[in-house]
Amino acid sequence: MRYRVLGGTGIQVSVHCLGAMMFGSAGNPDHDDSARIIHAALDRGVNFVDTADAYSGGESEEIVGKALDGRRDDVVLATKVHFPMGEGPNMGGNSRRWIVREVEASLRRLRTDWIDLYQIHRPDHTTDVEETLSVLTDLVRAGKIRAFGCSTFPADEIVEAHQVAERRGLGRFRTEQPPYSLLARGVEAALLPVAQRYGMGVLTWSPLAAGFLSGNVRKDRPVDLTTGRARLNPGRFDQSIPANAAKFEALEQLVALAGELGCTLPQLAVAFPAAHPAVTSVIIGPRTMEQLDGLLEGAPLVLDDATLDRIDEIVPPGTDLYRADGGWQTPYLAEAARRRRPLDDRAAAYPPRW
Repeated sequence: MRYRVLGGTGIQVSVHCLGAMMFGSAGNPDHDDSARIIHAALDRGVNFVDTADAYSGGESEEIVGKALDGRRDDVVLATKVHFPMGEGPNMGGNSRRWIVREVEASLRRLRTDWIDLYQIHRPDHTTDVEETLSVLTDLVRAGKIRAFGCSTFPADEIVEAHQVAERRGLGRFRTEQPPYSLLARGVEAALLPVAQRYGMGVLTWSPLAAGFLSGNVRKDRPVDLTTGRARLNPGRFDQSIPANAAKFEALEQLVALAGELGCTLPQLAVAFPAAHPAVTSVIIGPRTMEQLDGLLEGAPLVLDDATLDRIDEIVPPGTDLYRADGGWQTPYLAEAARRRRPLDDRAAAYPPRW
C-alpha cells in the first residue's frame, strides 16, 4: 500500500481509503460482516476510513466505531456533517448550532474521543461560510477534531472559504472530497487545480461511478435495479434515458482497454483518479468482501502516459458524461426561480412602448 500526506497536515494516509457508505441498511446490514470487511482492509495496509453521519441514518458510524475497537490509534478516521438527521428545520446544515450538536453524536457513534478529519458534506447557502469555519476552528482547539475539510464544493466556494479564513484568522479547509471517475471528469477543469493551489488534500469518491464501472453493467444488458448502487440511483443505469447513451458507449471502450491491460474494469477505474497529481486518496466503498478483494488486488496498478492518453480519447478531460455524476448542482441552475426576476420587476425593467 502506498501512502501520501493529507493536505499539508503531516498525516500519512493510504492511497486507497475505505468508504463506509455501504455499511448499514443502505448496503450491507450485517454488522459483523461489515466489521470483517473493515478489518480485512486494515490488515492489507489501508489506514484511512471515511464515513458520514447521514449514511444509513448513523448506522454506518456505529459499525465503524465497533469495528475500530482496539485499533483506533492506527486509523485516520474521517466523517462528515450536513444532511438532515431528524425532523425539523434545524436538524441539518452547516450552522454552528447544528455542527456543535452533531459532532458529539458522531463521537458517540464512533466510540472515539476525536475525529481526525471532519468534513462539511455539502454547501449550505443559508449559512455564512464564516459561521461554519468559526465553529470548525473552535472544535480543533477543543480537541474534538484534528482537521476539517469540505465535500463536493464548487471551486469558487472553496476559494471564498480560504479568503474568509485568511481575513478572519480562522482555520481553513484542509481537504476536499469530490466525485471523480473515468466517466465524471468535470472536477479536472477548475476544482482540482484550485485544490492544488491551496495545498489541499483531495479524497475522491465514486471511482466506480456509483457502480456503473463495477463490471456488472454492459450496454444492451438488463441491469438489476433492486440491489446495490443501482437501487440507490436507478436513473444512472437506465439505457432508455438519452443522457446515459454516452456513458454506455464509453463503458464498452473502457472494458476493452481494461482487457488489453490485463486488469478488471474496477481496478482500472480505481487506478485512474490516483494518477492525478492533486489526488491524495481514492475512496473505495465495497459492500462485500469479494468487492474489497477485487479492488485491493489492483492496488499496485499505476497507469502509464499511453494508457492515460487512451482514456482521454474515450472521455475528454474535464467532461462529465452524465450530469448527475458530478455529485452536486448549484441551486442557481437547479431552481428556475433563482434565474428569473419576478414578473413585476421584469415589466418595470422593460416597459411597453405602446
